[in-house]
Amino acid sequence: MNEIMGIAPQVLFGQLLLGLINGSFYAILSLGLAIIFGLLGIINFSHGAQYMMGGFAAWMCLNYLGVSYWWALLIAPAAVGLSGVVLERLLISRMYGLDPLYGMILTLGVALVIEGLHRNAFGSSGLPYPVPDALRGSQNLGLLIVPKYRLWVVGVSLAVCLAAWFLIEKTSLGSYLRAATERPGLTEVFGINVPVLVTLTYGVGIALAAFAGVLAAPIYSVSPGMGADLIIVVFAVVVIGGMGSIKGAILTGFGLGMLEGLTKVVYAEASATVIFLAMGVMLLVRPSGIFGQKESI
Repeated sequence: MNEIMGIAPQVLFGQLLLGLINGSFYAILSLGLAIIFGLLGIINFSHGAQYMMGGFAAWMCLNYLGVSYWWALLIAPAAVGLSGVVLERLLISRMYGLDPLYGMILTLGVALVIEGLHRNAFGSSGLPYPVPDALRGSQNLGLLIVPKYRLWVVGVSLAVCLAAWFLIEKTSLGSYLRAATERPGLTEVFGINVPVLVTLTYGVGIALAAFAGVLAAPIYSVSPGMGADLIIVVFAVVVIGGMGSIKGAILTGFGLGMLEGLTKVVYAEASATVIFLAMGVMLLVRPSGIFGQKESI
């Protein structure tokens, strides 16, 4: 306890902010996973690869087309989301109604193919992506000075997560989506095109992963393996929050990111495993997760 009290405030708040930034990526990625699993019942193991595709799409927009970061925030998720639509129509749609294990194996294979293709095309080393001019420099928050771009990542991630939650939980479109996946036959009777809704749902989940990839590019650079390790952590976040729970994905993503940052201050050696320890405890105490399957959309 004395050791904790002796920590400098700058160090504590600095690590908590770093954890909040990591939590931003956890939240967006786990949100996409929760949407796909909660509505479609597919455990999408290719999510990390599609996050990587978003980063590479932004890099190619800049280096091949001269498209700025701001346009890449729109173009890259749209392009990767469109590839997700094609993937859903050709392969994923065949997994509906089957044991989720089949979808997990299929998407794991898809992830390996995507990563292999990018590694062959671009190599294994990271490719730099510059911070946009408008977000360069730092902001003095009193106790510490923070790069403006990292504050932007936290702010826009929170905005996107809240917008997705509101759209799915509080609008008629969200009601249609739930009805289309829970009672597809009855929903079609009312003139709603269920296959189109399902396909668009998968595409939106993939677009969220690509959006996170664009946000990550200026911080971590772009490489074929950038999503491989992250996706394991994100799956742990989803399990802790509750498989398929939108609220669980968002709150747990940000919360566990901050827990990870706090652990680096108290006991740095445990920071790489604290989320997995939390997952193990949750599986023992409450296997359905904090918010549980009943609260998933």
